[in-house]
Amino acid sequence: MAQALLTLDFLDKAPATPEATPSANVRVSAATRTGRQRKLYIESYGCQMNFSDSEIVSSILFDEGFDTTDDLASADLVLLNTCSIREKAEQTVRMRLSQINSYKKRNPGLLVGVLGCMAERLKSKFLEEEKIVDLVVGPDAYRDLPQLISQVDGGQKGVNVLLSREETYADITPVRLNSNGVSAFISIMRGCDNMCSFCVVPFTRGRERSRDAHSIVQEARALVAQGYKEVTLLGQNVDSYKWAAADGSEHVNFAQLLERVALVSPELRVRFATSHPKDITDEVLHTMARYDNICKFIHLPAQSGNSRILALMNRTYDRPWYEERVHAIRRILGADCAISTDMIAGFCSETEAEHQDTLRLMDFVHYDMAYMFFYSERPGTLAARKLADDIPLEVKKRRLQEIIDLQQLHSARRNERAVGRVHQVLVENFSKRSKEHLSGRNSQNQVVVFPKQNFKKGDYVNVLVHSSTASTLLGEAV
Repeated sequence: MAQALLTLDFLDKAPATPEATPSANVRVSAATRTGRQRKLYIESYGCQMNFSDSEIVSSILFDEGFDTTDDLASADLVLLNTCSIREKAEQTVRMRLSQINSYKKRNPGLLVGVLGCMAERLKSKFLEEEKIVDLVVGPDAYRDLPQLISQVDGGQKGVNVLLSREETYADITPVRLNSNGVSAFISIMRGCDNMCSFCVVPFTRGRERSRDAHSIVQEARALVAQGYKEVTLLGQNVDSYKWAAADGSEHVNFAQLLERVALVSPELRVRFATSHPKDITDEVLHTMARYDNICKFIHLPAQSGNSRILALMNRTYDRPWYEERVHAIRRILGADCAISTDMIAGFCSETEAEHQDTLRLMDFVHYDMAYMFFYSERPGTLAARKLADDIPLEVKKRRLQEIIDLQQLHSARRNERAVGRVHQVLVENFSKRSKEHLSGRNSQNQVVVFPKQNFKKGDYVNVLVHSSTASTLLGEAV
């Protein structure tokens, strides 16, 4: 449960066999075939930061003689890049390891490693409890992978979960995995200094540090040169980005960085995730308003609509502060700027009236979309140490369903507002249902589907929307 578009819904069951394709909520490494001797297979779970980290890992191991593969059966090394944000996410990874274990018994030379937040949180327990695991590597130790793999090749286990105050991987060019060739992630910072009481991220990803602004702009330019049309700037809390040159000659905050990336090319769309309500400034909003290629979409996690619960969550803002930030977004960017959120149902001691405050906040904002969960206590967090997880599960589930039902209504209404208007759509791929239709997103991050005609992936197309569903806009190119 955390900031930054950090969670995706995991299915109740992992694939029946290791050879099966994982669910759509897990990303598998794409194949690169350059003749390297060993093959790397990565499954990435959870957040966009994990997917970005897998691209960094692939780059590091590419230089060590590994191609990537999308076929587990051909892999020499299997890595699971894991998420600790919810208990269910960890259960999914454990189930996947159990499946891979049966496969490894038939292929004893296969190396298996766990990366990311679970590796950091559980550390050596993986080696003690999950005998299948050869490598356990935390988010700040990926440069050490070649040495750790050598240790495993030599018959030892490889473990490095040390957190860093400096590591940003700024000098590593990611290998773009599962890329559509149109959109790419750029990690601008790592770690988090916010100590939200429900969240494990400060413990699994360490303290906040920002990447050199020049390296970020350089990466954006390189992506444009390769034909990419959209970048998403990633951080647990992008609004707290701050970088200074070693000699003190230059200081860059997030609004200034956003402008620099927008100026790389007017043909490059710029998105970012995630904003913290306590930190998003009018300067950022005015920068968004000034540049057409900065998408009018803000992920602004509320977590709750009640000020007492927000204080227990240690969110460091209250309901009036959050509403004022929404007013600022509407004032500076207009009613069409899309806003999404995270919501947690059934946090410690939440009353029915406080739950109703959350529903009323949703009615106030009318979010375009939301990531919605019931509270899941995570070991080691402030809430686990100091607060009682005292809301019955059936109450949590009922409250969550009320949040989901209301959000579905709001999403449908926000989509209905788009009908009868022309939207600039960046084509990302074919529609899932038909090769005769293309799919892309508008500035507000809404999915738009339309007949392909002579258009192709990477084109900007003006589409007149004639109808909508709860999740998709349908239209014709004009």
